[in-house]
Amino acid sequence: MSLDARSGVQPLSMSSGDLLVDRRYRWALEYLAGGDRAAAADILQQVVAAAPAFAAAWFALAEIREAQGERGGAVAAFRAARDADPHDLHGARLRLARLGEGEATPELMQAHVRRVFDQHAPHFEESLLQHLEYRGPQLLAAAVGAATRPGRFASMLDLGCGTGLAGAAFRASVDRLTGVDISAAMIEAARCKGLYDRLETGELVEFLAAEAAAQRQYDLVIAADVLVYVESLGAVADAVRGVLTPRGLFAFTVETHAGEGVLLRESLRYAHGAACVRAAMTGLDLVHLAEVVTRTERGQPVPGLLAIAYAC
Repeated sequence: MSLDARSGVQPLSMSSGDLLVDRRYRWALEYLAGGDRAAAADILQQVVAAAPAFAAAWFALAEIREAQGERGGAVAAFRAARDADPHDLHGARLRLARLGEGEATPELMQAHVRRVFDQHAPHFEESLLQHLEYRGPQLLAAAVGAATRPGRFASMLDLGCGTGLAGAAFRASVDRLTGVDISAAMIEAARCKGLYDRLETGELVEFLAAEAAAQRQYDLVIAADVLVYVESLGAVADAVRGVLTPRGLFAFTVETHAGEGVLLRESLRYAHGAACVRAAMTGLDLVHLAEVVTRTERGQPVPGLLAIAYAC
C-alpha cells in the first residue's frame, strides 16, 4: 500500500483541555483551509502560548513554517509537537528526520502510519487507481509468473495487504492466501472482498516473528509498495527468510533514487538505492532486480525497483 503519508490527512481532533483555546485552534485551521497561512500562523502562535502542550497546534504551526521556508522555526515547532505527544500520531519525528534533525524508527512511526491508513481506507483504492495510476500488484504478479512458471503456490503471505489489491492480482495462483496490515480499517476493507483465507492486523516484522515462532511457512511472500515505509530492508528480509519454505520466494517493490543508501523523500516515503536493496538480501538469492514505475505523483512517474529473491 502506498500513499503520500501527508496527502489528505486531516488534523487530529485533539483538545488542549481549554474550550476557548480549542475554538481558536479550529479558527486557525479554517484560515489555513482558506489559504491564509499568515493568519493561521498568528492564531496558532497564540494557541501554543496559551497551551504549550497542545501537540496538534504545534504540528500545524510547524507545517506552516516549513511551507513558508522557515526551517528553524519549523524544526522547533515539530520538536514541540513530538515532545507533547509520546505516541507521535502526527508523525513529527518523521518530519524531523526528513529535515535532518533526528531519526524516525519503525517503532516511533507505527502509530502515525496506522492513523494515516485508517483514515485513507474508505478512499484508498480510488486514490491509488484513479489518481496515482497504481499498478504495483500487476507488475509483481507478472514478474513472479515469469520467474516461476507455471507459477502456482500452496501458500502466500501478503505483507501490507491494504484493501486487497495484491490479493486480487495473485488469488488465482494461490491455494491459501494470508494478509497482514498495520491498519485495522484496511484489513476490514480487505475482509469484505472475500479474497483472503486469513487476515491479521499487526506490524510486519512483529507478525513475521510470530509466524516463524508458530512454524508457519509460505511458498511466496510479497510486499507491494509497503516497504516504502520501512528504512531497514535488511530487518524485513531477515524476518521474511524465517517464514519461507525451502526455495520459497520473496517478491517486493520499493521506490528508488540514483544515489546510494536510503533517502527519506518529501512524500515521507523511503527510497532505496539498488545497492542498498542488494545488500539487504543477506541469506536470500536475489535473482531479479529491475527498474519499474508502480505509480505516478503529481503527474510524474515515481522511479522504483522490483525484486525477486529465493530462500537459499
